[in-house]
Amino acid sequence: MAANSKTIKVIVFQLGEEEYAIPVHQVGSIERVMHITRVPRTAPFVEGVINLRGVVTPVIDLRKRFDLGTADFNDSTRIIIANIDAMDVGLIVDAANDVLDYNVESIEPPPEVIDTVDADFVSGVVKVDRRLFILLNLSKVLSTDEMKELEEIES
Repeated sequence: MAANSKTIKVIVFQLGEEEYAIPVHQVGSIERVMHITRVPRTAPFVEGVINLRGVVTPVIDLRKRFDLGTADFNDSTRIIIANIDAMDVGLIVDAANDVLDYNVESIEPPPEVIDTVDADFVSGVVKVDRRLFILLNLSKVLSTDEMKELEEIES
């Protein structure tokens, strides 16, 4: 890479067979699955809340959010604590795979047809070696109303 090219560091995680990435600066921590307290009358993809070091944090299942079906939690399942619009939210993923740097110029626009995730959630696609990552736009993963619902759960 040229010295003047800008790189971005991302966390790569897995949902099913696909790999996704979110910027490291939006990630607070990656946790093993812990007890999740269900909250009645929430969206189907809201798993509930966790007590993370004394802070009540809402948790969503990205598989359910993206209509990718469900999967049993196992030793690889993780909760990525991400900051979305100034609020910490836990994101359940099948596995957290890597931390990678890539050149901003290598980001390609999302394909016209993306059948795994709603195109609004995707900010681009990155190829690193032989791997392809779908870059998520976390601000679009939850609507304004859904964020308000999570804020009410959190407080």
